Order: sequence, then C-alpha cells, then structure tokens
Amino acid sequence: MASVIVPAHNEASVIRRCLDSLNGQAGLDTLIVACNGCTDNTAEIVRKEYPNAICLDIVTPSKVNALNEAEKWVTTWPVFYIDADTRLSANAIQTITQALENNPNLLLAAPEPVIDTSQSSWLVRQYYRTWLQLPYIRDGVVATCSYVITQAGRQRFTEFPAIINDDGFVRCQFERQERGNISGAEIFITAPQDLYSLIKIKTRARLGNMQLAAAKLCTKADKKPYSSILLNQLMSREIVPTLIYLSIASFIRWRATRQYRNLRTYTWEKDQSSR
Repeated sequence: MASVIVPAHNEASVIRRCLDSLNGQAGLDTLIVACNGCTDNTAEIVRKEYPNAICLDIVTPSKVNALNEAEKWVTTWPVFYIDADTRLSANAIQTITQALENNPNLLLAAPEPVIDTSQSSWLVRQYYRTWLQLPYIRDGVVATCSYVITQAGRQRFTEFPAIINDDGFVRCQFERQERGNISGAEIFITAPQDLYSLIKIKTRARLGNMQLAAAKLCTKADKKPYSSILLNQLMSREIVPTLIYLSIASFIRWRATRQYRNLRTYTWEKDQSSR
C-alpha cells in the first residue's frame, strides 16, 4: 500500500483530472492534497468532491513547505509525490509499488513521462523533440513531474529544504542505479502551448539547479553528457530541431543567470497556457 501527496497552488482548473486519475487506483492507501496559498477554490473542490482525500489548506504559498506538512500525514510507504497538473495511468501505483518491492536497490522511482505537445507551437515541439532524446532525460526520474520514494530512500534527507527545484534535490540524493522510471506506469504531462511559457518553466528548473549547486545540496551529482549526442544530431537530419533547442537553451541559461542575481525576490513562474 502507498501514500500519495499532491501539492496544489491555485490548481482549480486541473485538480479534478489529477485526482480522478488516482481514484480507484489499486494499492492507494492515503491520499493527501496539500493546498498551499490558494486564492481560488482548489481546496473547496477537494473537500467537496473527493471526501476520501485528506485536504490540507496551508496558508503559506510554498511547494516544499506543503510537502513537509503533508508528510506528517503519511501512513504507508512508498510515497508518491505527484504534481496537480498531471495524470497517472491506470494501475500505475500498484505497478510501481510492486517494482520497488521486487528490487530493494531501487529507492527512487517514477512513472514514464508522456508529454503531450499536440497543442504546442512548432517551436515548442522542436525543443521537446531534441530534449527528450538527451541521455540525462532518459536516465530516469527526470521530466516526470513526479517521483516515488521508498521508506529507506526517504532516510537520505531530513526534510525538503527551501528550494525551487524539489525534484532535482531528491534526484541528486541517489546514485543512477538507485533510481529509474518504471515500465508499464505512465504519467501524462501537457506541454506549454507557447514559447514564452516553455521558457518560464525551463528557466525555473535551471534556476533551481543553480541554487542546488551553490548550496551544495546534491550528495550524488549527475553527469550530463549532452555534447556527444547534440553533435551527432547537428550532423544528421535532426539539425533544425537541434539548432532550435540549442538556441532556446542558451537563452534560458542567460535568463536564469540574470534571475539568480535576485534569487531572494524570485517569484515562482508557472505555465498557465496548458491549464
């Protein structure tokens, strides 16, 4: 049996899709929705329409604080941490839980990401076309908007620190062989529709990685072998999407560097186009 934590900040437009995908999942014991700093009716939707869920209505608008508060209600392991704007495939909880039981060396897992770019602009689609082929992305527990930690794995850290990139922090507490995506379980993610929305969320991710590096919070640093695959793609028919990816990634890197100078006053950037 497993617990699920769904942090939610002003997610009224998408929370039903997420929670509906969790309803009836075999192996789900405790569902905790950690509404935090909401100014919409997210908490009201959860309380009225999903009575089996534990609904926390936390004043502070902070994802990591919401995770820490929600963990106080956890009763069973492993724990699934699922973003409110995603959907799990049928039987994903049982599939992942069973995989973790069968492999005691696997401490951090995630469903396989299915990124829907059908409503995205051409530039956004080209970006993802290259990005999804990067070895770092295929290594596991990246770009899934979710992660699953075993009870033994959760002992790697005390609480979620006050950081932007919680999934990046969790991932870098584990060696490559200790984490991975689980075949047969999927999580459905809607890509941004426009380039500006893509740049916002990717800048946030890069900014979070910069924060982790500066604070030396990663105990198991990831090596990211981008250069070889990108060079090969530049010499292939993938040259156009690869050039687009490199251009957008360079702008994101520049933008994140500028924002990092004012990290204390950073305002969380969110993709509203896919909601």
